[in-house]
Amino acid sequence: MSNTANIRMMKRLLWIGLFFLIAGLLISSVEKKKGRNARDIIIEIDALADGNTLIDQEDILLTLERSFGHRLAGIPLGSINMERVERVLEEDPFILNADAYTDARGKIHIVLTQRAPILRVIDKNGLNYYLDRFGKKMPLSIHFTARVLVATGNIPPFVPNFQKRKEHTLKDLFGLANDILADDFMRPLVEQIYIAGNGKYTIVPKLGQQKIILGSCEDIADKFERLKIFYQEGAPYVGWNKYQSINLTFDGQVVCKKR
Repeated sequence: MSNTANIRMMKRLLWIGLFFLIAGLLISSVEKKKGRNARDIIIEIDALADGNTLIDQEDILLTLERSFGHRLAGIPLGSINMERVERVLEEDPFILNADAYTDARGKIHIVLTQRAPILRVIDKNGLNYYLDRFGKKMPLSIHFTARVLVATGNIPPFVPNFQKRKEHTLKDLFGLANDILADDFMRPLVEQIYIAGNGKYTIVPKLGQQKIILGSCEDIADKFERLKIFYQEGAPYVGWNKYQSINLTFDGQVVCKKR
């Protein structure tokens, strides 16, 4: 065998030996880390757009303790399944996404994204809850009351598949709420949606004391446009409180009833 071949062989053996050495160190480091007790749990909760949170760190720690049967801090890291931690937390109705990992110092980090409510519903049975932008039901928070649209009146009980139903009052209500929030004029104007016993919709503005009668949710873009024109061209001259109601149920018209 030539000297060149010997040198190549030695280099190859050297690289193989270096590979096994590094692999051994990594395995040893991982095993050592698994045997180390969790020192602390660092929880980061992304705030809602208004800077508030519907849950706090104590809620998260209690949820984990109930699921695992014990506190995570102080037990070996190797016995903690981080995927399970994420799965347990994402089952919480306030949490949209959870990421859990450990660092080199033996600390558990949990980063949470909250579900953001867009509508507060008080149904005909008096049940009170939020819906987020996906139509997910959320309970009220003991920490903070979200300032969102409120819907009351003849609203049936919540069913998880309401958006897939061909006809469902909650489906129409949720669609109307999204239409309002998507409209730059309507979004800051509307405070409440009311559904009468006959299924007709009325909205209550933040300004003035009048009711805005929509009727059905059909042709909603046209109704919004007529209302916008009325507020921009008519209301400033007669005042916000002159009318008891503004009726948009008639095609191409805005019918007002004086007080």
